[in-house]
Amino acid sequence: HELIKDLQQPGQGEAGFLPLSRAVFWSFFGVRKGKDLNNDAVKISPMQVIIAGFIGCAVLVLGFVALVRFIVG
Repeated sequence: HELIKDLQQPGQGEAGFLPLSRAVFWSFFGVRKGKDLNNDAVKISPMQVIIAGFIGCAVLVLGFVALVRFIVG
């Protein structure tokens, strides 16, 4: 339980779906502005980033699978 508490401490988790998904999307490409990174650190909790990262990764992989099936089929 201490790990979950530590993961939730830095951010307050006030970011909505769009800012969270935008942060994860740009993080996949490794492109973030310093100002946006600082805003995300305040508004987004690490637990939100982890969950959104898993969801984003699943969407990316499923998108690639669908694209390959479309091209091959």
